[in-house]
Amino acid sequence: MLVFRCVSRVGVDSVAPHPDNSAIMQSLDIYNPGMPDLQFVLFVSALCTSDLPTLNIPQPVRDELFERCWALVHTGPPPVSKRERVLDLRHGNDLTLDACMEAIQSILGDAGITTITWDHPPSPPTRSSTPEAQPLIDRLQQLYPDQPDVVDPDGGHAG
Repeated sequence: MLVFRCVSRVGVDSVAPHPDNSAIMQSLDIYNPGMPDLQFVLFVSALCTSDLPTLNIPQPVRDELFERCWALVHTGPPPVSKRERVLDLRHGNDLTLDACMEAIQSILGDAGITTITWDHPPSPPTRSSTPEAQPLIDRLQQLYPDQPDVVDPDGGHAG
């Protein structure tokens, strides 16, 4: 399951909710993503390994994209199990990141996809903050009491 609560308007664009408020159309320009390269590579990888039926990337292209990025980071074959298909770039370097970025843009461009689109309703948080983090969260809420400028159709409440 893919879970993203706060999304920068610069990187991922969204349009008005569906009339039944069930989902929000999201989009991401692959050539001007408006986010750091690492975030872009991990985000697109997560989208491609998700089971989102409304993602405008056909399954064979999703698989090719993940497998190409996997080969740039690992020496062994990519995992077959969906749960294990997670791209981990912690052991890579700038060259690896650049190669993954180029692979994503090349594969999607060859498939005629310049903007990734998908529908996905907001997901509830998967875990609450740790007790250790709560004082920092409280201080940040005091410093920035206004609602953040994020895409969140349920009124900006994190749950």
